[in-house]
Amino acid sequence: MLLKDAEVGRTYVVRNISLPSRLQRRLEALGMTDRTPVTVLNRKGRGILIIKLRGTRFALGYNITKNIEVEADVSNG
Repeated sequence: MLLKDAEVGRTYVVRNISLPSRLQRRLEALGMTDRTPVTVLNRKGRGILIIKLRGTRFALGYNITKNIEVEADVSNG
């Protein structure tokens, strides 16, 4: 599934990031790499999410969230 479709309050694991290399490198520098857990804290409209990544809150827009594949983190429910 895509991060844009994620449910608030759930934790997901990043599986694939398909963004332009500069933006992808920036997200990796912030800690978003494959197999990283991401918790969705809030939804601010169509695909705009507030997430918790490695203890830090980030806001990601639709053009980013539609290009990040995630799967449910079974270890956290």
